[in-house]
Amino acid sequence: MKDPGLNLLESKHLAKRTSHFGLLFKMVGNALIDSELKPFLTVAFCHLQPTNHMNSSLTSLYRKGNPDSGTWTLVSTGGWFIDRGAGPEKSIFIDLCDEEPTNTATNVRTFIFFLMNSFSAKSKSPELQYPTLTFEDVGGNEDTLTEVCKLLVHMRHPEVYQHLGMVPPRGFLLHGPPGCGKTLLAQAVAGELQLPMLKVSAPELVSGVSGESEQKLRELFDLAVSSAPCILFIDEIDAITPKREVASKDMERRIVAQLLTCMDDLNSLTVTAQVLVIGATNRPDSLDPALRRAGRFDREICLGIPDEAARLRILKTLCRKLKLPENFDYQQLARLTPGYVGADLMALCREAAMTAVNRVLLEGELWHLLHLLKNTETLSEEELASLSILMSDFQASLTSVQPSAKREGFATVPDVTWENVGALQDIREELTMAILAPVRSPEQFRALGLSAPSGVLLAGPPGCGKTLLAKAVANESGLNFISVKGPELLNMYVGESERAVRQVFQRGRNSAPCVIFFDEIDALCPRRSGHEAGASVRVVNQLLTEMDGLETRRQVFIMAATNRPDIIDPAILRPGRLDKTLYVGLPPPADRHAILVTITKGGTKPQLEQDVSLEEIAFDERCDCFTGADLTALVREASVNALRAYIKSQNSPAVSSDIRVSKQNFEDAFKKVRPSVSKKDQRTYEQLRESLSR
Repeated sequence: MKDPGLNLLESKHLAKRTSHFGLLFKMVGNALIDSELKPFLTVAFCHLQPTNHMNSSLTSLYRKGNPDSGTWTLVSTGGWFIDRGAGPEKSIFIDLCDEEPTNTATNVRTFIFFLMNSFSAKSKSPELQYPTLTFEDVGGNEDTLTEVCKLLVHMRHPEVYQHLGMVPPRGFLLHGPPGCGKTLLAQAVAGELQLPMLKVSAPELVSGVSGESEQKLRELFDLAVSSAPCILFIDEIDAITPKREVASKDMERRIVAQLLTCMDDLNSLTVTAQVLVIGATNRPDSLDPALRRAGRFDREICLGIPDEAARLRILKTLCRKLKLPENFDYQQLARLTPGYVGADLMALCREAAMTAVNRVLLEGELWHLLHLLKNTETLSEEELASLSILMSDFQASLTSVQPSAKREGFATVPDVTWENVGALQDIREELTMAILAPVRSPEQFRALGLSAPSGVLLAGPPGCGKTLLAKAVANESGLNFISVKGPELLNMYVGESERAVRQVFQRGRNSAPCVIFFDEIDALCPRRSGHEAGASVRVVNQLLTEMDGLETRRQVFIMAATNRPDIIDPAILRPGRLDKTLYVGLPPPADRHAILVTITKGGTKPQLEQDVSLEEIAFDERCDCFTGADLTALVREASVNALRAYIKSQNSPAVSSDIRVSKQNFEDAFKKVRPSVSKKDQRTYEQLRESLSR
C-alpha cells in the first residue's frame, strides 16, 4: 500500500507534467500556420503513452553512484524518484520535471519531433491484409502453382500431418529476377485460401537502436501466431539475413539468429498454429545457409524468365480487361517479347494503351490538344468507340520498354531469323539437329535413345557470322538466350570470377530451356599448364564442373564462339561439354553472293542501279578474303558514296526513293574497304579447318 505522502507527490508531479504537455501543445498549435497538421498532432497526442525508459536509465546511474541505495529507490510515472535507503529523515528526492520550459523554441521542436516519431511508430506496425487475388490472376507456370499447393495442405487440414506425426512445412523461399511475380504469387496464395496475410518489407525491421530489430521480429511472429491461420510474407529477405561470416556488424548477426529462432519456435510441439512463412529475394546466394536448410524454408521455388508459352498465358491474363480487337494475335506478341518478365509485360500493356490514346485522341495541332484537355465533359460513346489497342500499338511500344532480363544478361533477339543469315547452309543444318530438333521433337529423341549434344563450338575467322548464327538459333527455337562475353566474367578479386560463372549457369537453369552463348570463350578458358595456379585455372575448373558436373543442366544448351580454338583448354572440347565443333570459315563466291542478296534485301534496300550485278561483285577477285562483316561494310560504303553524290548534284533535299547505288559507287568502295583476314591468316585458318575435320 502506498504512503499517503507518496500519493500526494504523485498527483502533484503528474499535474506538473500534464501542464508541461498542455503548454507545449498550445505553443505548437499557435506556431503552426498549416491547419492540416493540427489534426495530425491531435491524433498523435492521443496515441502518446507514458514511458519510463529515461527514468529507469537515470535510476540505474543513481544506484551505481550510490551503492547504499539498494532496492528502496522508487520510480514514479510523474517524472521523479525518491531514495529512502537511509531512512525517512535522510530521504533523497530528485525531480525529473522542470517547473516550466526554459527554451520555448527548442521545446516546441523537440515536442513535434517526439509526437511525429511516436505516431510514425504506431502507424508503421504491420497490419493484417486480406488479398483478393487468386491463382487465376497469376499467369505463367502452372507447375509452380502445383508445387505451391502441395505446401499448403496443412493450412486447411493440419490433422494430416498430426496423423502422420510429422511437423508440417513452415515456409518456402521465392527467388527470381525483379518483376517475375514473387509478391504477386504470395498474395495469390493468401487470396486463394482466403487467409489473412502479414506483409512486411525486410528493411522496415532494421532499427538503429540495439535490440529493437530483434524485438520487431519477435512481435511480428507473435502477431502471426495469434492470427493463425495466417501467411507471413517477408519481402526482400536478403536485407536482414546476410551470411553471418561476412556480416560487418554484430546487429546483422543478431537479426539472423533471431529470425532462425523465431522460425524454429514455429516447429515446437507447443505451437500448433497454422503459420506459413514466405520469403522473397532476387539474391538467394547472399542468404545465410542456416536459413535455407530443411525445417525453416523447406522448399525453394524459382520464378525464372518465362518462355514463349508462359508469356502467352501471362499476356492473356493481363489483357483480360483491355479493349483489344477480337482477332488479336497473342502468339505473335509473345514471340516478340523474349526476356520479358511479368512486370515488363504489364509495362508494355500500359505503354501500348498510352500509344493508342495518342493515336486516336491526341493527334492534331496544339489547339486541338488544348481543346481536349480543357473540355471537362465526359467523352461520348461515339468518341470512345474507335479507341482500342492494336498490335501496331504494342509493336511501337516495344522500343520504349526495356525488359528487366536484358540487364541480367539476357539478349532480346526477336528480329534475327534464318532469313537474315546468308549462306552457311551446312552449318545451319548441323545447328538445327543439335539444338532445334531436341526442343521441337523430344519424343523422337527419347524413342531412339538419343541425348541432345551438350554444347556446340563455332570456330572461325572474325566477322563470319558466328554470333549471328547463335542469335538465329535462339530465335528460331523460341528459347531464352543468355549472351556472355568471356572477359566480362573475369574479376580481380579471388573467387569472384568463379562465382560469376556459377551465376550464369544458375540463371540458365532457372530459365530452362535456354541457350547460353559464350562469345570469345578463349579469354575465359585458356589452355592450362602444370605450373600455373592463378585465377584463370580456377575459372576453367569452375566452367568444366558446371558444363559436366554432378548437377544435370536440364535443357540448358551451350554455344561458344572463338577465332582461336587452338588456345582453348582441351578439356573443354571433350565429349559431354563442347563436343561438336563447327568451322565457320570464309565464304566462297557462291556464299558471298547469297550474303550480298541478304544484306541488300534482294537489291531493294539500298536500291541498286541496273548496271549493278551482285553476282559479279561476289565473284570479283578483290572479295577473295572478304568475310560477311566485310561485305556489309562494302555495301554500306557504296551507299554512303551514292548519298554523297546525290546531295552534291541536287539543290533540294534528297528523297529516299530517288537514291540508287551504282556500279561506280561499289568501285569507289573497293578502294576503301580492305579484307579483315589476310592471305597469311587465311592459310592459318585453312589448317585449322583441316585439323577440325579429322
